[in-house]
Parts: sequence; C-alpha cells; structure tokens
Amino acid sequence: MLVLILRRAGFSLFSLLVVSLILFALTRSIPDSPARIVLGDEATEEQIAQFEADHGLDRPVLVQYLAWLERLVLHGDLGRSFTTRLDMNAQVTETLPVTLELVCIGFVVALTISLVLGTLSALWRDSPVDYAARLLAVLGVSIPGFWPALVLVLALTVERDWFPPGGFVPLGEGLAEHLRSIALPCLCLSVFYMAVLTRMTRSSLLEVLGQDYMRTARAAGLSRPRVLLYGLRNALVPVVTIAGVSFGHMFGLALIIERVFNIGGMSRALLTAIQQRDYALVQAVVMMFTIIFVVANLIADLLNAWLNPRLAARAA
Repeated sequence: MLVLILRRAGFSLFSLLVVSLILFALTRSIPDSPARIVLGDEATEEQIAQFEADHGLDRPVLVQYLAWLERLVLHGDLGRSFTTRLDMNAQVTETLPVTLELVCIGFVVALTISLVLGTLSALWRDSPVDYAARLLAVLGVSIPGFWPALVLVLALTVERDWFPPGGFVPLGEGLAEHLRSIALPCLCLSVFYMAVLTRMTRSSLLEVLGQDYMRTARAAGLSRPRVLLYGLRNALVPVVTIAGVSFGHMFGLALIIERVFNIGGMSRALLTAIQQRDYALVQAVVMMFTIIFVVANLIADLLNAWLNPRLAARAA
C-alpha cells in the first residue's frame, strides 16, 4: 500500500509541475505586455521597459517560472497582479471557499442519490424503479447544466418566492438563509453528475452480481444484505474513479452556475481577470482548480486500492 501511495503521489506532483509550467507559459504568451495594459497605449517604450524590469518581466519565461514556483512551494505565495496589484492569495482565499462549498455539497448530493438509485435499479432490474432511475439518468445527462438553473429560478424564485433569486448569504448571517441561498445552485450542480454516477453504479453492480463468486456466495447461504455488501465493494471501484473525475469537473460547471445565480465565487474572479487581461489571477484560479482536480483523483486512487487490495499488490 505504501508503494502505491508513493507512486500515485509522485505522479500527482509531476502532473502539477507539468500543468503549472504549461499554464505559466500560456499566460505569458499573451501579445500585450502587462506594462501596456497598466500604463496605457500612450506609454513610451522606455516606460514599458522600465515597468518590465521592475517586475522581472524582461527575464526569460523559464527564469520567471522558476522564481514563481519557488515562492509557491516554499511560501505558498501565488504572486501579485501586475494590473491591479491585488494579492492573489487574498483573492483565492476570498472566493475559493464559496465555490468549494457549492461543489462539495453538490457532489455529496449527487453521490448519495446516485448510489441509492443505481443500487435499487440494479437489484430490481426491469422494474418500475429501474425504468424511473434510467429515465432520470438519461434526462440528467441530456439536459445542459444551465437549463435546470434557469427553470428553477423561474419556478421557485420568480413565481413562488421560495428561494432567493441569487446571491450568496454567508453562514454568519443565519443558517437558514445560508442554506436557502445555496440550495438551488447545489441542486443544479448535482443533476448531471448524479445521472452519470447512477448509470455507472447500476451497470457496475449488475456486472458484479452476475459473477460466479456472487452466485457461490448466495448458494453458500450468505444473507442477501451481506452478499449485497460484498457486491457493492467490488462494484464501487469504477464508480469511485468516475466520482473523482466528476468532482474536478464540477468546478467547471460551477463557473456557469455561479453566473446564473450571481454568486461571487471563483467564476466572478476568473471572468473579471479575463476581461482585465489579468493573467496572474487567471493563472492563480486555474492552478487552484488543477490542484483540487489532481488531489481528488489521488484520493480516488487510494480509495480504490482500499476497496480492491489487488491494486496495491500489483503496484508493489
């Protein structure tokens, strides 16, 4: 198990290193210099050269990257914007918790409902429960992510006033209002991935239940709940893999959902950075998403090794 952990952790660190290098190079490939953006079109070449020298932009890209990487690894410093002079750590600290809360709650909702629906659909195959679960899964996969948000806003906020039409109420202003403000965004975030995980749970569990060792377990007189528990443990391996990927992808959908519900999370910071051509903030936001995505997949790999010890033995 230790060998698997070290190998997966090493691969994750290597992935982060490669992504950070590519991201840094792409943000520096913008035609306009940050000096031109800050000083304006009327700035002279001498002023631009002086600005770039003051901020280290006249150095080779690789040298700039190594200096940025050193600050990030040793001090956790994401840098400072050249255009707004805002601290990137402060920007991420302010916006990331909002998006992270929405994604985590939406992921828990999607995972819980999908495991229940997928298990019931597999156990009662070709029953009304199975048909209903499969229909919901197809609809969830087919509907664009922003469409349920618009429908729910119209039905539950405009016409009935059950939920606020948008905005984010901090937890310090009251638990009830906080939950009302995030209920619809979290539900909209979970719809697509709930459908994906439901289909995966159903197909994986059906495959496992049809294996010879499962028939042997039933013939040996094991109780139905115990057989189901053994089956679920084996069936969850591909589900956990897809769940880890889905958790990272939910941050992409969260950017759209936050715009629909006017929530000041990472989407507002990212779009503002793009409009202002503030590549330092773009780099910080994308880097945080990358770290979360890689960590989520690392946890999924380790959880799969626990569910199926043969994976750890094979790595050794």
